[in-house]
Parts: sequence; C-alpha cells; structure tokens
Amino acid sequence: MLYYLFNYLEQHYKIPGGHLFQFISFRTAMAFLGSLIISLLFGKRIIQFLQKQQVGEIIRDLGLQGQIEKQGTPTMGGLIILAAIIIPTLIFAKIDNVYIWMMLICTVWLGMIGFIDDYIKVFKKDKKGLAGKFKLLGQVGLGLIIGLTLFFHQDVVISEHMSKINAETYLKNNPEAHIITKEKSDKTVEYVVEHRSTKTTIPFFKNHEFDYAKLISFIGPDYKKYAWLIYVPIVIFIITAVSNGVNITDGLDGLASGVSAIVLVILAIFAYVSGNTIFANYLNIMYIPNLGELVIFLGAFIGACVGFLWYNSYPAQVFMGDTGSLALGGLIAAIALMIRKELLIPVFCGIFLVENLSVMIQVTYFKYTKKKYGEGRRIFRMAPLHHHYQKKNYHEAKIVSRFWIVAVFLGILSIITLKIR
Repeated sequence: MLYYLFNYLEQHYKIPGGHLFQFISFRTAMAFLGSLIISLLFGKRIIQFLQKQQVGEIIRDLGLQGQIEKQGTPTMGGLIILAAIIIPTLIFAKIDNVYIWMMLICTVWLGMIGFIDDYIKVFKKDKKGLAGKFKLLGQVGLGLIIGLTLFFHQDVVISEHMSKINAETYLKNNPEAHIITKEKSDKTVEYVVEHRSTKTTIPFFKNHEFDYAKLISFIGPDYKKYAWLIYVPIVIFIITAVSNGVNITDGLDGLASGVSAIVLVILAIFAYVSGNTIFANYLNIMYIPNLGELVIFLGAFIGACVGFLWYNSYPAQVFMGDTGSLALGGLIAAIALMIRKELLIPVFCGIFLVENLSVMIQVTYFKYTKKKYGEGRRIFRMAPLHHHYQKKNYHEAKIVSRFWIVAVFLGILSIITLKIR
C-alpha cells in the first residue's frame, strides 16, 4: 500500500525520501518493526480479551512437571501472529506480486482451519477439536491451490543462462519462455532465459538441480506438459507434513514460536539472495525473478513470531493454539517451495522433523510390540520428543533453550550450503 503511495508521490510531487520505498531492504525492516509493534502493543489486549471470554487451554494431566499450572492459560494466541503478519504485509509489500498474495491466502486459509479447531475445543468442549479428515482436507486444498499456482502462473519463473543453440531449441519447444538479455564473453554468447519450471535446488551439490518433471519422462516427449500431475501432490505432501510438524512441536512455552523465528531468518536469507540477480550470480545459485518481494512478508513473519514470543516465553501468558501452529508450519513449507529449497527442509526444519518422527516411531513400535508380545512397549518415555525430556525431569525452559540452540546450528548448516556444494 505505502509502496504505491510513495511511488506516486515521488513521481508527481518529488517528495523527499519517497524513493526509500523502492528498496526491499527498507520495506522489510519496516515490516519487521511494524509486526513487532503490533504484537507487543495489541498482544496484551488480545490476551485480556481471550481471558474475558474464558478462552482457556484444557490440559490433560499426563504427569508432566508444571503441567497443571498451565490449566486455563488463554489459547488462540495465534490471532496475534496472524494479525502481525497480515497488516504489515498489506502496508509495505506489493500486493500484486504473485508470491505475496499466495502467502496471504496461505495465512488466512490455515489460520481459519486452526481457528475452527480451537473454537470446537474451547467453546464446544470437544477435546478432539476439528475432525482430522477435515483438517487434512483443508491442508490438501491449500496445497492444491499453491501447487497449481506455482506450476501454471506466468510470473512464477526461473532465470537460466543458456548457450545460443540451447536457447533457440528451448524457445522453440516452450513458446511461453522468453529471452531477457544476451551476455557476451570472450568467444561465446549466452542468453538469459526466463521460463516456468519445476526445477528445485539439490543442497550440497554444485550446478546440480532436480526437475520433478523427469519423474514422468517415461510418458513421452511432451512429459513436461503433464508435470503438474507429480508436482502438485509433492507440494500437498510438503505443506501438510510441515504444518503438522509445527503443530506437534507446539507443546512447551516458546518452543514452536522460537524455532519458527530461527527457521524464518534462514528462509529470509535464501529468499533475498535468490531474488537478487547480483547475489544469485555471485553465489552461482538459481535466480528467481519477482521473489525479492517475499522477503518483506518474511520480515513481518519474523516480527510476529518474536513479538508473540514476548508473551509465549516461559511461563507463557498465552498459547498460540492450532490457530497459530498450523499456519506457521504451512507458511514455512510454502515459502520453502517458492524459493526452491524444499529439499533442504529436513535440515533447517530438523527440530520439526525429529518431533514428527518421534511420534511416528513411538506409535509404530508400540503397536508392533503389542501385537508381538501382547503388551505395548515404548522407545521414548513420552512422545513427542520434548515430553521425553520432561519425563527425565529436565526443566521446561532448559529443554526449549537447547532446542533453540540446535535450531540455530541447523540454520547455520543450511546457510553454508550456499558455499558447500
């Protein structure tokens, strides 16, 4: 909104300082600060409103340290995160950018699914909340929208350097692609071609990218036209898996919000260098036109998580509930797909992955031993993993701090993949 306003004022009235809104770095900083201010100023009021409405968390006694004291703590605090994301994004980002409106759709869509789930738990007194099949259906529906948009939208493109022969051949077979510039070296001429693609980055390998379309190359020479049949299910799976992973991780004060903030900083760095032609060329990574605007959304997202952490850190004054946790995971997954770094998710989202795996391993092993020995046995004292350490009498704050440290380590490892290839 302000981008268009100051752009107009700069062009017609030469307002001093108006050109600042042309810089992504400036608008990202403003989005972060705006989001942080919204979280801090309005967070307390939202918490008071939730307390007045008696929107308290219903805690089952699992024998965990300090668990009963949390009974009645306001939930649905994800509303703070959603508001702190949406408002600064609308103010500082270019709304007509395909990546921005996709992220806004993701935020509202997943926030509504989580809100309905929390509403049923709190006001309908149903501990199960929204039926799993409906929650899954909502996630699949969003994955379908994001997958089809990423595949078919004309503004979702990548930029590649090609030789003259390769460029001419590619343009002949892909009429929607177009040449941006022609670069000359000593003896050769390279063309920079923008085109839609299902390529993604393979971490730790130099000049090596994987094209999902190749998975169905056996169907014939026109296989790329039908690549969406394999690409869209992959998008659906990733969004659903990461969304549920954050939801499972949200079990200790400040755990999900703190880890998410660290992950988002990593994604912001990736988005900035991938959307900047100078950095992309220097680092020899895939350049994605129009992606830079996504950094502004990420700035607001990071500010929302940090601001929410002010109230959610131990001892928590509010829980995000499914309103926040489902949205956090789904948005992280969608961003990773947009910047073509989804294959790196197991690294920078390692905490969420391990939490998910701990539940899957526990349930699978329990069922297996119950069938084989007549009684179920457990690998962990309790799943997800953070509850295992609680059962070992680790203090909640210590568990969260150590998970944050691991998340930072995984984040740094992710960043250095830009050079270790």
